[in-house]
Amino acid sequence: MSLFFMILRKMLQNKWLVSTLFLGTLMTVGLVSTIPIYSEGILSRMLVKDLEAFQNETNAYPGAHLTKLSFQNESTKKRQERIVKLNEFMKETEKNGFGIPVKNLVVELQTASLQVIPKGIDADSIDRKQITSVKSVSQFEDHIVLVDGKMPAEEPVNGVYEVLVNNKIMSNLDVVLGTELQLFNTKGKVVAEVKPVGMFEKKQVDDPYFRSPQLENYDLSFVVPERTFERYFMVNDEIKVSSAWWYFVLDYSRMELRNLGDFLSTSEKIKEEAISATSKFQVDSSVPIEEKIQEYFNRSKRLSNFMWSLNVPVLIMLGFYMFMVSNLIVDRQKNEIAVIRSRGASRLQIMASYGVEAAILCSIAWAVGPFLGLLLTKMLGASNGFLEFVQRSSLPLYINAQSYQFGALAAITVFLMILTPVFFATRVSIVGHKQGQARIKKLPFWHKMYLDVLLLGISIYGYYAFKKRLAEMKNLGLSFNDLQIDPSQFVVPALFIVGGGLLILRLYPLILRIIYRAGSKIWTPGWYATLIQVGRSSNQYQFLMIFFVITIATGVFSAGAARTINNNTEERILYSGGSDIVIKSEWPSNKPVVVSSPGAAGPSQPSSSNGDAPTLKVIQYHEPPFEPYMKLPGVEDIAKVFVKEEATFQVGDSQGSAVLMGIDTDDFGRTAWFQNLLLRNPLNEHLNLIASDSRAVIISRTLADQKKVKVGDTIWVGWEGVDQQPFIVYSIVDYFPTFNPNPQNKDKEIPMLIVGHLSRIQLQLGLEPYQIWLKMRLDSTTAELYDAIKLAKLDIINIHNTREELVKAKNDPFLMALNGMLTLGFLSSIFITFVGFLLYWVLSLRGRALQNGVMRALGLSLRQLIGMLAIEQLLTSGVAVMIGIVIGNVTGRMFVPNFQIAFNPSLLVPPFRVVFESVDFMRLYIVIGIMLSIGLAILGYMLSRTRIHQALKLGED
Repeated sequence: MSLFFMILRKMLQNKWLVSTLFLGTLMTVGLVSTIPIYSEGILSRMLVKDLEAFQNETNAYPGAHLTKLSFQNESTKKRQERIVKLNEFMKETEKNGFGIPVKNLVVELQTASLQVIPKGIDADSIDRKQITSVKSVSQFEDHIVLVDGKMPAEEPVNGVYEVLVNNKIMSNLDVVLGTELQLFNTKGKVVAEVKPVGMFEKKQVDDPYFRSPQLENYDLSFVVPERTFERYFMVNDEIKVSSAWWYFVLDYSRMELRNLGDFLSTSEKIKEEAISATSKFQVDSSVPIEEKIQEYFNRSKRLSNFMWSLNVPVLIMLGFYMFMVSNLIVDRQKNEIAVIRSRGASRLQIMASYGVEAAILCSIAWAVGPFLGLLLTKMLGASNGFLEFVQRSSLPLYINAQSYQFGALAAITVFLMILTPVFFATRVSIVGHKQGQARIKKLPFWHKMYLDVLLLGISIYGYYAFKKRLAEMKNLGLSFNDLQIDPSQFVVPALFIVGGGLLILRLYPLILRIIYRAGSKIWTPGWYATLIQVGRSSNQYQFLMIFFVITIATGVFSAGAARTINNNTEERILYSGGSDIVIKSEWPSNKPVVVSSPGAAGPSQPSSSNGDAPTLKVIQYHEPPFEPYMKLPGVEDIAKVFVKEEATFQVGDSQGSAVLMGIDTDDFGRTAWFQNLLLRNPLNEHLNLIASDSRAVIISRTLADQKKVKVGDTIWVGWEGVDQQPFIVYSIVDYFPTFNPNPQNKDKEIPMLIVGHLSRIQLQLGLEPYQIWLKMRLDSTTAELYDAIKLAKLDIINIHNTREELVKAKNDPFLMALNGMLTLGFLSSIFITFVGFLLYWVLSLRGRALQNGVMRALGLSLRQLIGMLAIEQLLTSGVAVMIGIVIGNVTGRMFVPNFQIAFNPSLLVPPFRVVFESVDFMRLYIVIGIMLSIGLAILGYMLSRTRIHQALKLGED
């Protein structure tokens, strides 16, 4: 215990150093803890969103869990016992299972099939037998409304059971309410008499209580109260219960990654219990929720690996920080360690005392770190780009067991890193320590081990491996569901940054000597003193400078990577969409009902000479009014765009099929989205070129190359059932809005495109449905547009909303993790670097108090001393910032292009484009400038507080 208190006193004596060491440890643990917290939070939200989309698309409730028992040869008593036993288990599961709230537990019991005949009618006189059954459903009366009649009594009335029915069964039986019916079993014996007294329908149309949304399971059944079924039908040997359902209605909006394990284990227990209860067991799997859950477990692992890779540069920087601070502490105590060693203390004892100190710091950081990680994750979820934040609905975030496991791993790593300098310090005796103080500092270990060359070698190998993989992928047709980013795409650049920084710092003393000699005759005393100070002690600045290099270079690379990936994602969506909104409307026509694709032009039949009317020759479309679309709110520009996928063409002896687009050039140019960098000349110049001639067309480069077509050639265009008409090629383009010139797989032909005037196509080829492209004002909302469409009662088949696609892409968990972790990592790096910067220079100024006091005594003013400090900052921190900028830009130019692997380069349109925008770097440099300015101001203030007599008195001591 006394040893423990002694260690605490020692920590208090070095409270500033210990505090900064603890801060680094806490940041490391907190940053690592964000990985499982964020993975769980973002995937939980994505799971709920996917389940909501599943419900909208299929009209099936995704939070359903259905268990069905079917009985065959069991006795009535045995069936009853099994139902009661399983029912008790299900009710207990409702309270304690699944891990999410249960809205309803619906218990449905049903008899075997029975023949139904109105009372008083001879069974032999009926030609068609009507089959039905009797069932009970728990909580049924709470979820229905009576259309006619009344609720049935629980007890038989004059031996007749009152039942509820729906409209379908009444129509099938051709009876009215109040008609008494007899039920016959398979032996032809009357087993019960029933009387429909009430007709029901669902209280709410979208009520998930009903496992069949259209109530098909009630079309052949009479519904009796639960008590009636239990007392009279379940115990009747002549009827027998054939099936039992337990239908859980779960609140899937509360489903999170953390409780999916409970859901799966509970589902498995229900299966085991049901199997033990009967010889035949069935689980309805029409909603593949278990498959989705397993898919999200796999996505969680991939997202976790991805976030680890994003954290690599920051963790490297934190490792340098921890090693630097630990080194500073040990350097200040090397004399004490050497004295203790000379007096008989073993290396193990010294290591143990420092180990206890490190264990205290790491334990506290491990306990508190996940809470810091939770706060950092909230920032991560609000990121919309590098150093960009938006107001976004909060993620369901919790501190989980994995966050403590990851935190423990980080704390153990930090613990070992703290003890590393202590281990080397305990090897030196008191004599060796004094000899070391008198000698010139040796080269850092990374220069001795050529760590810079090794890291650069590994990173350059990785660079060429990416290049080779990229070349191979351009020959493959692959399809990705998520943004596929190889984790090593962030690890390798981080190694290049560290290796490049260390290599330049190896040359840094030589650069200082060149600067010193170049101006040896013109330097002022301040410059002389600073150059000598920095030149002779350049090794002691290495840690601080590599700090800055890693931070700045990582920030520059991160800004370029995030901007490039975000821009390419957005451009891909905008290009494929064509415009903000694309509407396909219903066109009245004489198309036969048998044609399955409404609005699509089916193949027309050749005309018949006999003039028979029943066979349709050509489908005639009637263009609906266009004006209502022009009056929709928020519309800035609007265009008609005709698209025919399988148009035919002929040029000379060559023929083929292509996509035919018909446009109004002026409207199309204002409405369509297009990146003019894709063409040598802006798109509008090509549109203006064909505007003056209705016969003019634009063709794709793929068509020109494949069919040897050039500008000025005549091309005949039509489609099946439509005679080809002549057009003249005015322009050839590589890209055009929505057109993808890349084959979707190896076996598919290269796509080709022809763009002509809509008016000529409609006049000479045929009038067929066109798309309506809308360019929306920036301040408009999708909700306003949809409400206006509904109010105008526009007959619309489909709406493609590019804005919704962009929002969906921004909410992709991998893209959010990319933006969030890069931003969070950089801000964490800046904060830690700022702390390390202040710590280093505060200790440096304290160590040079005598030197500064002597200079003041020799006549240097405070302004000159601060000027010397500024020069020293310029030669160290300033140079490190410049090195970081250069290395960051080189790293970005080398490695960011490889991120096109994430988008499948063989199918990517527009082509991948590396984007470096000045606004990103301005944010970056502003943050760094503020940090350095604050630090320099603090150091200048400390320097101004130095008293000459105190410094000289210190020297005398």
